Amino acid sequence: MSAPDRIVAPRLATHAEAVAAAQAFADSIAEGVVERDRSGSAPFAEMARFDASGLLGITVGHAEGGPALGPSTLAEVIRVIAAVDPAIAQTPQAHYLFVDVMALLGTEAQKQRLLGEVLAGHRVGNALAERGTKHAQDLQTRLARDESGTLRLNGRKYYCTGTLTAQWIAVTALDESDRLVVAYVGRQDDGVTVTEDWNVMGQRATVSGTTDLDDVRVDADLVLPYWSAFEGPQALGSRAQLVHAAIEVGIAAGALRDARTFLRDKARPFFEAVRGGWAQKAADDPHSLLRYGRLATQVRAAEALLDSAARELDGIGLNPCTPEAAARGSLAVAQAKAFGSEVAVNVSSELFALSGASAADAKYDLDRHWRNARTHSIHDPADWKYHHVAQYEVNGVLPPNHAQL
Repeated sequence: MSAPDRIVAPRLATHAEAVAAAQAFADSIAEGVVERDRSGSAPFAEMARFDASGLLGITVGHAEGGPALGPSTLAEVIRVIAAVDPAIAQTPQAHYLFVDVMALLGTEAQKQRLLGEVLAGHRVGNALAERGTKHAQDLQTRLARDESGTLRLNGRKYYCTGTLTAQWIAVTALDESDRLVVAYVGRQDDGVTVTEDWNVMGQRATVSGTTDLDDVRVDADLVLPYWSAFEGPQALGSRAQLVHAAIEVGIAAGALRDARTFLRDKARPFFEAVRGGWAQKAADDPHSLLRYGRLATQVRAAEALLDSAARELDGIGLNPCTPEAAARGSLAVAQAKAFGSEVAVNVSSELFALSGASAADAKYDLDRHWRNARTHSIHDPADWKYHHVAQYEVNGVLPPNHAQL
């Protein structure tokens, strides 16, 4: 199945315009969220609307024709969408990372070419991770020249979020010198096969399955030295992790919203509250209000931490000049991601204690909040984030300079 035809995407010039576009898009996909979760089918129509919304280009720089909106805008855009459907919100996560990679490492000609595609509404999917290796950075995918001197990609990737519905794919590989590179290839290029084999309990509509690369011809002008980004201070990792943090905080807000609605409109009060004169409806039960108040406070704290981390990255920029500046950004985002993940899992579980047994009825699909939170939260371990925060605070040790902190 192919994606629908694209239209020319509008330019969103300000933070307010971008957030308004995100809210309008989120509203437009709200009705289908339960069916998407149940079916796990690829959201071609929804992503086509997202691609046409102008949101793909919000972080593109002024020189390339974009508005150069920063991390604060991106975090709020993703949070707003994730509160409605976190799987859809996660789908363009790698897109924004590889817009950053192109902006940081690309030549002017490369940036004009690919970022022009982005502004036209063409999204970049990812082919980064691999299964069956010793660890996440033990890559087997290779980029090498054939007998004619043509660059060819060969490998198998998994967790390829957004790739099935994208127009471009950013593929990480080792080159002939064993250096980490990223190659941008077309989704429809010969030798590219994307399989719908994503079968997990949550984040189902991300369709983050397998991408096979079989002797894929690569344009040498669309290969970047990804390894060089990590030779000095960088913000690529923290900016990418900020999007993940925004997804978790959005899940927490969505779960809290649905808990409030269920408590108001569907839940029955416990009989002791009625007989004792405490409450005639569930929304007046003092224990329910106490529990809801705690959850609401946790969500607000997670939102505040996300906003604080985003503003820290706003001040650092894409190319921080010192290790200390990069560290501040990484640690701020690490705290927001770790705490936001814990809050999302907690609120989506406590939703049922707050709402009562009827909330567990499958027709409401309220368990999707917990399944989404739990699935997404293990993208990378929160324990390591807290470890690096403590190492810095207690021992003055800078965090590692990699792409997941």
